[in-house]
Amino acid sequence: MIGTGTLINVAAIVIGGAIGLVGGKWLNDRTQETLIRGMAVCVLFVAIAGVMTEMLVVETGGLTTQGTLMLVISIALGGLVGELLDLDGRLEGFGRWLREKSGNGKDSRFLDGFVTATMTVSIGAMAIVGAVQDGIYGDYTVLAAKSLMDFVIILVMASSMGKGCLFSAIPVGILQGSVTLLARLVQPLLTEAALSNLSLVGSALIFCVGLNLIWKKTVRVANLLPALIVAVAYTFLPF
Repeated sequence: MIGTGTLINVAAIVIGGAIGLVGGKWLNDRTQETLIRGMAVCVLFVAIAGVMTEMLVVETGGLTTQGTLMLVISIALGGLVGELLDLDGRLEGFGRWLREKSGNGKDSRFLDGFVTATMTVSIGAMAIVGAVQDGIYGDYTVLAAKSLMDFVIILVMASSMGKGCLFSAIPVGILQGSVTLLARLVQPLLTEAALSNLSLVGSALIFCVGLNLIWKKTVRVANLLPALIVAVAYTFLPF
């Protein structure tokens, strides 16, 4: 059934978050802080690996880089658009609305948990490619693999950052579900070069998420999300 991959992903986030919440009740503040910092290190290294995979190439026996100009242009233009649209403020506003509607108005950790978890599990080529494959072929293999990773990530995050992490399932469901429905329109844009650009910029944004886990609100990651669109569009420029 088309959409199965997104349903599995949403369920994995909710179940992982629920388990993390139960476990988190037995952890003191110091242990929770250690888990957050440890998760930040993991996120940073995953992001660095993703960036290096796309940027480093072997030529004539040596390493060279590619995609640097594309990365700079995508982040610059994407950041400009994101600031004009105030995507970070809109995401936080949605998080505050969820906090009130879910009866967690007094939970001071809810917003940070929601925003950080959403940025961690929503950004990346796997979400887009997996949703397209699910929408066109009914193949949810990529999203199933992503679901397993998200399960572990949200479990750890929820144990230290609280209930807000579970609600990251909503943006994931909306994003991946929309791409699944529009898969046949999106597929022609996802050439090999476009996916490479998407993976590179997405990994750079995930690195920013890791920074925010260590130093609160260092980067307004949501305002950089349009960089993903610029990265794909860059592929089709005539140069």
